[in-house]
Amino acid sequence: MQFTAKQISELLSGTVVGNENVQVAELSKIEDGKPGALCFLSNPKYENYLYTTAASVVIVGDDFVPAQPVSCALIKVKDPYSAFSVLLGKYKEVTSQTANRSGIEQPSFIHPSAKIGKNVYIGAFAYISEFVEIGDNTKIYPHVFIGDYSKVGEDCVLLPGVKIYNRSVLGKRVTIHSNTVIGSDGFGFAPQADGTYSKIAQIGNVVIEDDVEIGSNTSIDRATMGSTFIRKGVKLDNLIQIAHNVDVGAHTVVAAQTGISGSTKLGGNSVIGGQVGIAGHLTLAKGTQIGAQAGLNFNISEENKQWHGSPAQPLRNWMRASVIFKQLPTLEQRIVQLEAKLKELSLLNNTK
Repeated sequence: MQFTAKQISELLSGTVVGNENVQVAELSKIEDGKPGALCFLSNPKYENYLYTTAASVVIVGDDFVPAQPVSCALIKVKDPYSAFSVLLGKYKEVTSQTANRSGIEQPSFIHPSAKIGKNVYIGAFAYISEFVEIGDNTKIYPHVFIGDYSKVGEDCVLLPGVKIYNRSVLGKRVTIHSNTVIGSDGFGFAPQADGTYSKIAQIGNVVIEDDVEIGSNTSIDRATMGSTFIRKGVKLDNLIQIAHNVDVGAHTVVAAQTGISGSTKLGGNSVIGGQVGIAGHLTLAKGTQIGAQAGLNFNISEENKQWHGSPAQPLRNWMRASVIFKQLPTLEQRIVQLEAKLKELSLLNNTK
């Protein structure tokens, strides 16, 4: 399918600079652009590619002024990255062979007590347990398990191998990628006098609100009592551990290999980097940003602050400390030299 620059600009509420009738048929990265391709430029580091790309159309910001002549048409929009993501979504809708699947494939199991909405797709080998409720237009791919009394809202997508334990609640437009587990037991064991551990029953559940997306191989534990909450609009990467009774605030993003310990509460609009470790029973203020591989073991009360390092500290402190850390071998050498000189001076003084 082909679209003109003008048609795309109308979709994105943008403005065309150059040939508005030039046609594109594919999306690509700006460094790989070729005739008939549509690209975007949002990071200044990639601006040099704009002057050499063979792409036909490039999406840029409203305030962008080229430093050199360009051969392609430009579509100016408020936010190039967001605009391009809209186009990627539209492209996926048009080209995906599975986007419009519906019906129930066999073999699959659906308990007679389950309530299945309209236009639902249930793939082969899926298992829908007792008293489960599935909302309209939801897609449940092969080998998905949904436990007793769980609720899955409208327009959800559960990709192959997702496991939803009993009494979990998913809102609308929730996407969960393959092999993620929702509602597994929280890590609760009581130490005994003889040195063994007794399992503490985990009788709570997991509640996932609307517009959440969760990557593959992520685990979200059910609460010991009450609920583990993943609030509206949260985006979780692959390989994340969310422990029992955690509350992840609305529109928070968490990168891969992060672990959040039990009963910790993350404020809304927080950003958590990869491989971050967060201790239990903490409260993090709204807008908290934690850099990759940081370790956090204290509450954060100030909103919209950046933290880095292990143990975590304010970003500016960590940057200063990291500069000093790089200089430690040289500083050590200088100290050794100074000590040697002091010793030499001391010996000279003693001989006088």
